[in-house]
Amino acid sequence: MSTTEIECRFLEINKDELVQKLLALGAHDEGEKLLEETIIYDAALTWRDEGQHLRLRKAGDTTTLTFKRHTAHTIDGTYELEFSIGNKEKAELLFEQLGFVAYRHQQKKRHSLRLGSDVVFDIDTWPRIPTYVEIEGTSEDAIKQAAAAVGFDWSTAELHSPAWIIENIYHIPVRQLRWFTFDRFE
Repeated sequence: MSTTEIECRFLEINKDELVQKLLALGAHDEGEKLLEETIIYDAALTWRDEGQHLRLRKAGDTTTLTFKRHTAHTIDGTYELEFSIGNKEKAELLFEQLGFVAYRHQQKKRHSLRLGSDVVFDIDTWPRIPTYVEIEGTSEDAIKQAAAAVGFDWSTAELHSPAWIIENIYHIPVRQLRWFTFDRFE
């Protein structure tokens, strides 16, 4: 199924405090997982500059393949097509055989909490940058209400992609890196 993501981020949050606020509001704690991802670009690497990529993601026993295209720095500026696959490593080999480039390997820890049926708070801890939260929902209004419920000031919502944030706020050239993991940075 294809969809337009409706999401924003709030940077440099206090994870423990946010989790406690969400639990007090009745959020369902879906736990924390290490996400291991491979970012894949076209052979000419034009996708990298155009804001689009394939992503293979392994989270526990689940592996997904996602096509993402960032079209605007807005709450609904990302097109996403995602589905489950059986084997991350074989999928990576398939794309390499088709001429795509398995360019970057990256990791992050994600703690997810669902508030009602409309909003998910994904607390992301990446290597070398402060923890932030991504709030994804069914509508901009649902996200704004959820953000207000935990005390976030909407004027500080970040609508850029994670890669843009890592590069432009934290000055790490992530789209140029081949490894952005907790034990490897090159």
